[in-house]
Amino acid sequence: MAKAPLVVLAAGGTGGHLFPAEALSHALHKQGVRVVLMTDTRAAEFAGSFPAEAVHAVPAATPSGRSPLKMAGALVQLGKGVLTARRIVKELKPAIVVGFGGYPTVPPVLGASLCGVRTLIHEQNAVIGRANRFLAGRVHTIATGFAEVGGLSDAARAKCRQVGNPVRPAVIEAASLYADPGAGVLNLLVFGGSQGARIMADIVPPALQLLTPEERARLSVVQQARLEDEERVRGIFAQAGVKAEIAPFFKDLPARMARAHLVVGRSGASTVAELTVIGRPSILVPLPGSLDQDQAANAGVLEQAGGTIRILQPEFTPRRLASELSALLAEPSRLTGMAAHAKSAGIPDAADRLARLVIETAGL
Repeated sequence: MAKAPLVVLAAGGTGGHLFPAEALSHALHKQGVRVVLMTDTRAAEFAGSFPAEAVHAVPAATPSGRSPLKMAGALVQLGKGVLTARRIVKELKPAIVVGFGGYPTVPPVLGASLCGVRTLIHEQNAVIGRANRFLAGRVHTIATGFAEVGGLSDAARAKCRQVGNPVRPAVIEAASLYADPGAGVLNLLVFGGSQGARIMADIVPPALQLLTPEERARLSVVQQARLEDEERVRGIFAQAGVKAEIAPFFKDLPARMARAHLVVGRSGASTVAELTVIGRPSILVPLPGSLDQDQAANAGVLEQAGGTIRILQPEFTPRRLASELSALLAEPSRLTGMAAHAKSAGIPDAADRLARLVIETAGL
């Protein structure tokens, strides 16, 4: 009996890259396709629960232009990674290698390309990242999360197919109808991801202090805060008389998103995808300082659809946030409209669409 075809998924670095790969893995398994994960050594420690028959760690690094020495070291690591990946690809003989962006995917995709194996990359953001831009000319197909992706050459644009951003099964399960808060309690969910929780701890609690006692009484807050900020945040909420649950991490974030009437957070591609699939209104603060300004572009797309209020970080002050919250508390029907607009921008079957594109590109 012939063995089922094999697909290698290349993802690493952060949950933002691993989550869509995980969603694709589930979708490929449904199609009778075997999956192996290739990731960087850092992410390999956390990949134990990844739905794959094997996990291969490959050397990788992110080149940074600040130090010539560090840049040289990163390029050496990437070179080692390409040789390692090429050897693994030759052994595994996959039908295709699929990369999810970030420098940990460069060695596997490049190694596959050098072996003559078909390749596909998925770009989650509304602006193509540097690693994917580097790989774009070498791959057969580029799957995209958004309809329009900035930073692409004409040749790369011709390879693009929009599939959406795959979300984990837990997100699909959490998708539910929006419950209008009316004049009752408004459930506010606040999180910032690994790079964004500190600003939320600095801005959100003082913003709620600026609201009237009547407005504060209507809020029920769930906020992610770093361990070192947890007590400070809890103290401010207690002082302001705001009902709040504070923790450094929530395992059931999709379910909490579904229970929320409003979400305040960053605008990474996974967060935006989850907000649109579940259909929740938001106030999004793009992470500043990234070379590609991808989060600003992601939030811009959702803002155009009417699903979010985008506030750039220099403007994200307690006073500005308090003003937005006050206006939404006074007119909750706006939240219901934003929820519907967010939902209309969602692609809940993105994982299945991507699985079909992977199978088609592989010629299976």
